[in-house]
Amino acid sequence: MVVATQSVQDLCINSVRFLAVDAIEKAKSGHPGLPMGAAPMAFVLWDQFMRYNPKNPGWFNRDRFVLSAGHGCMLHYALLHLTGYDSVSIEDIKQFRQWESHTPGHPENFETKGIEVTTGPLGQGIANGVGLALAEAHLAAKFNKPDCTLVDHYTYVILGDGCNMEGVSGEACSIAGHWGLGKLIALYDDNHISIDGSTDIAFTEDVSKRFEAYGWHVLHVEDGNTDLAGIAAAIAEAKKVTDKPTMIKVTTTIGFGSPNKCNTAGIHGAALGGDEVKLTRENLGWNYEPFELPADAVSHMRKAIERGASDEAEWDSTWAQYKTKYSQEAAEFEALISRQLPAGWDSVLPTYTPEDKGLPTRKHSETCLNKLAPVLPGLIGGSADLTHSNLTELKISGDFQKGQYQNRNIHFGVREHGMGAICNGIALHGSGLIPYGATFLIFTDYMRAAIRLSALSQAGVVWVMTHDSIGQGEDGPTHQPIETLASLRAIPNLTVIRPADGNECSGAYKVAITNAQQHSPTLLAFSRQNLPNLPGTSIDGVAKGAYTIVDCQGTPDIILIGTGSEVNLCVSAAEKLAGKKVRVVSMPSFELFEAQDAAYKESVFPKAVTKRLAVEAAASFGWHKYIGTEGDTVTLDRFGASAPGGVCMEKFGFSADNVLAHAHALLG
Repeated sequence: MVVATQSVQDLCINSVRFLAVDAIEKAKSGHPGLPMGAAPMAFVLWDQFMRYNPKNPGWFNRDRFVLSAGHGCMLHYALLHLTGYDSVSIEDIKQFRQWESHTPGHPENFETKGIEVTTGPLGQGIANGVGLALAEAHLAAKFNKPDCTLVDHYTYVILGDGCNMEGVSGEACSIAGHWGLGKLIALYDDNHISIDGSTDIAFTEDVSKRFEAYGWHVLHVEDGNTDLAGIAAAIAEAKKVTDKPTMIKVTTTIGFGSPNKCNTAGIHGAALGGDEVKLTRENLGWNYEPFELPADAVSHMRKAIERGASDEAEWDSTWAQYKTKYSQEAAEFEALISRQLPAGWDSVLPTYTPEDKGLPTRKHSETCLNKLAPVLPGLIGGSADLTHSNLTELKISGDFQKGQYQNRNIHFGVREHGMGAICNGIALHGSGLIPYGATFLIFTDYMRAAIRLSALSQAGVVWVMTHDSIGQGEDGPTHQPIETLASLRAIPNLTVIRPADGNECSGAYKVAITNAQQHSPTLLAFSRQNLPNLPGTSIDGVAKGAYTIVDCQGTPDIILIGTGSEVNLCVSAAEKLAGKKVRVVSMPSFELFEAQDAAYKESVFPKAVTKRLAVEAAASFGWHKYIGTEGDTVTLDRFGASAPGGVCMEKFGFSADNVLAHAHALLG
């Protein structure tokens, strides 16, 4: 590759800086400091090292770039525009942070082509990067041949001080070091400034030593403002290290070029202001109007188009050879990256009758995972150190470990938040992998940001949560979820399913895998305790969100509604309501029910039936929409207690007799 002359390099770097400055100034909102300081390292990376095709942003073997410090997103938008991505025009740059623009205030993968993952909450991006690198390592180990390297790309991340302060980055980088993900290279924008001021008011650790302890290769570029050769040499050295990830600390000046605001918190998260913009232009010798770009800079940066087309054509040639030599593997690879589910894949999901032995729904979940694993080669995941409680091991595979990247069982360790963000990265790699991450339902509190981002960024993750109620038992209120289901149901684009028995577990997995293919996450909540297989439950019923499993002739006098382990209580109570017309509705998913049409909703919950009783071993919040003003709940609006699960359920009123008593009270 021919490296541009210093004058052209300076033009390109300042083009990045002033696109950011001008866009933020026009919006009167944004974070100019990082783009101004990190422009040199970003330019060197995109100009000399990264492989990407601006005219085909989804080319499979492209290098992935993540701006973990997502507040500095104008850096990324400027690079996309300058290198020729159609998704970011100069008009898009001018509409930074405006209504329906393609340049939102933090990078959004679903909004702007060329953005790999949604970043902004600090630390998430570097953790997503670990997931992206994991996906590359897994696919390379699975498909590459000694004479044909099909999967071969890097994950590059720019992160900042804030990312390194957030705990999620520590979780993810620790496991990345353990795995030895050699194609993960992180450039740390070491500018010593955060919103509150100099980082030394709260952050004085030696980050390099921390990453060395994680098992990373660590380098330092002392002058990230002007030493372009040093930046290039560091990246080149990082690429030579194949058995561990690399962190390059690049010391920069935040807001470089601003005479009065550089190296201050004032330039971190606010526009420079007209006077300072003028002074910065003078200081950097930038004699161009707002949004005007020098032709030499654009011409040089747009060489990425020709380079990208050449790189993709070279890979296409490799792919053609691969298909000829390894047709079976090629067919699997093609099906995977095109997100095709095998015909009849869901036929492997088991069905049950009431005569079948009752089991915990977590055990049915294990069965589903192991039925699906052979027919869904992209299914990959694991637990946050609870494999044998969550029952998430795929018997068909070994463990994903350093040098064993072809395996599909991932041990995340006690790192719920890191696990969540890594799973999002795997899902957003674009290779058709279907990741799942598991822990106890209560510990979604430790990974809420990642779950929310899976919903926001349309990451097809399957969240497998067990020990879903006070039925968890002896561990007590610290481990017994109460408000958890209601809070998860409040997240848009997240489908929450709490199945009642074996049939509903199979139905839950059918929905979850279908959702994953369609870029949407699903959270499954499973019981610890045994549950009977009920008459009337079905795989197809789950997809409706709520459906009748016990009915009567004519209009019901009362409708009993349950989820999960409480559905069987409703069935038992209905049997004892002699002389009354009773309907029992299993409602495994609010979200799936809300997606049904009005006629179906009326068929399940007729407006004429006002006596409705909802039963769930969780908070009452959210149920009033379905029980109306004349209904009631058997729910729990306090913390649980330490006792055997059955005792907790009985003492807190989750028994058929108590459901029956509430039903009688409703009926007068």
